[in-house]
Amino acid sequence: MPNPDQLSVQLYTVRGALEEDFDGTLAKIAAFGYTQVEPFAFTRYLSELTAGLSAHGLTAPTTHMGLLAADDQDEILAAARELGIKTVIVPSSPRTAWETAEGIAGVAADLNAAATKAAEYGLTVGYHNHEYELVSTIDGVHGLEVLAEQLDDGVVLEVDTYWAHVGGADVPALLERLGDRVVALHIKDGDGSLDNKKQVAVGSGSVPVDDYMAAAPNALFVVELDDSEGDLVEAVGASRAYLVAGSADKGGAR
Repeated sequence: MPNPDQLSVQLYTVRGALEEDFDGTLAKIAAFGYTQVEPFAFTRYLSELTAGLSAHGLTAPTTHMGLLAADDQDEILAAARELGIKTVIVPSSPRTAWETAEGIAGVAADLNAAATKAAEYGLTVGYHNHEYELVSTIDGVHGLEVLAEQLDDGVVLEVDTYWAHVGGADVPALLERLGDRVVALHIKDGDGSLDNKKQVAVGSGSVPVDDYMAAAPNALFVVELDDSEGDLVEAVGASRAYLVAGSADKGGAR
């Protein structure tokens, strides 16, 4: 089972609840026992986030932010540093870029350039995958691994284990090959399909999340659901309860 200090939650999961009651939702996350969160597009609600993190004893070591497409990277990086963020993770890139080796090389070049700028602020840049970076193959190699080979040493990866699974990867083997470049995992569960509504609290689906965590034991484990047929706030709480308690039976059965 992971150390509770390794757990975080992607706030995109509870985006609807945040819109209704930002501070109250952060309070619920803290009450579940989380001490870390991963914001998304955080500059849209910087003041609320700054106040909420402080009020509820939360930190945000990582964030998702569309850094590559931003008009002003310096503004984003300065705000991230002020908020105490350490790693700015690019959440996606155009699917079409992954159709060719040249397209992937372009994504790598953009990430490397962003990382150089981020270093001026004492920050790290990372990349987060969906399924298409694994569906993509160049000479038999997953596109995500082709990307990793072209990244500067300081650029890191947050592997979304669910989408890597959906994309056809042997996720533990993938994590082993990517090695120390992987500093965080998105941990989510469901039926292993492209249907976001079929995602469920971690430990309630068919995805072998325990095996994935075991393959990157030192990573930050970030709970996320893109969507669900159930209550997303409750799923965040149930996910943490499962991860903290551990479940050898479920891990062995899947």
